[in-house]
Amino acid sequence: MLENAMYKKVNHIGIAVKDIEESLKIYRDLLGLELEGQHAVEEQKVITAFFPVGETHIELVQPTEGNVGVAKFIEKRGEGVHHLCFEVDDIEQALADLRARGAKLIDEQPREIEDGKKKMAFLHPKSTGGVLIELYQICE
Repeated sequence: MLENAMYKKVNHIGIAVKDIEESLKIYRDLLGLELEGQHAVEEQKVITAFFPVGETHIELVQPTEGNVGVAKFIEKRGEGVHHLCFEVDDIEQALADLRARGAKLIDEQPREIEDGKKKMAFLHPKSTGGVLIELYQICE
């Protein structure tokens, strides 16, 4: 565990989808998961849908433009697991610790979302065995 940046839990598993409405038929209708919410995230050019499962969530992520990371992921790899998100207590410290340990960061500084109520940052999959990892902090 990283000093001063305890991983609290797996916050969510992100799944890249081409059509969120079609994917809702799988996760909501077939699997019977409860849809917690669906949101357009303009700054990331995606639509998301969240399903709580125990203490974690499944996040469906549909790109709204063809030149964003999720669209490129789908084009290259197809639909499927896109990222793993860990919730941390102090995202700035976690990023500093990871950088010192040699991790390649996509986000050198965390992005503030939901009017500063949350922060997020991504680690580059080249330094994490091919897995895109997101760090997430709730600031409330």
